[in-house]
Amino acid sequence: MKSRYLIALLAFLGFIFAGPPAQAQEDAKGSQDHPLITRMPGYWISNYEVSEFGSYDPTVIGGKGVHWEGKKYTIDYSRKEGATSFSTLQIVRNYEAAIVKAGGKRLGGDDRRSAGEIRKAGALTGVYVEAFNEGRDYQLVIVETQAMRQDVTADATVMGSELKAAGKTIVYGIYFDTGSAVIKPESEPAIAEMVKLLKSTPTLKAFVVGHTDNAGTLEINLKLSADRADSLVKALVGRGIEVTRLKAAGVGSYCPIASNKDEQGRAQNRRVELVEK
Repeated sequence: MKSRYLIALLAFLGFIFAGPPAQAQEDAKGSQDHPLITRMPGYWISNYEVSEFGSYDPTVIGGKGVHWEGKKYTIDYSRKEGATSFSTLQIVRNYEAAIVKAGGKRLGGDDRRSAGEIRKAGALTGVYVEAFNEGRDYQLVIVETQAMRQDVTADATVMGSELKAAGKTIVYGIYFDTGSAVIKPESEPAIAEMVKLLKSTPTLKAFVVGHTDNAGTLEINLKLSADRADSLVKALVGRGIEVTRLKAAGVGSYCPIASNKDEQGRAQNRRVELVEK
């Protein structure tokens, strides 16, 4: 009787300590490799998250700060039982080679993490890999950079009404790349509405005020917001608006209209306003 009890107990303990069942080593439901870059052989997807618009600041050893925004994939991989072992360095070097093969470049890293960027057809994709537990696990973060979809567009009539009522209006639909003051081509419809407003009210004089979120230093954001406002003033002057009617100013992150704790709020804070003189 005792021997049978002992055998049963040992079998029970063996079940507990045998490790995860085979089915736990199947890819997480709904997960898949990113089409641009695949997994190391012998690994399964243990966690998979996709955000339609998110941000990421990869750790770049020996390089300057990098910030990505766009469709964000976070994929965690774990090595299957009995699969070939790879060191953290092997995992990192394999992904660096894959990034270069895809036409990209390495930004920086060390023997367990690395960041790179791939540019194709005018689009930029950021790739960050970090390996853990002597290569048993690693994580990929991939960001397909893009401007956040803007559901509200500039309208001359609405802007004119807001200026009359409040003395200022937000100009929706003006786009810049991260850290850049160069106006993107998709801003043209909003600029056209600003021109329409200014030409229909020839007595209107206004400050063009740039705003940023709080990512980065205040000094950098103040300069960036001023440079963006100046670019917009030049664009309006180039379309026939008298330069004496407009003055550019930048206030950085001093005047948020939403919380900077999440990407949705930060996106709202990155804006341009017309303020009546």
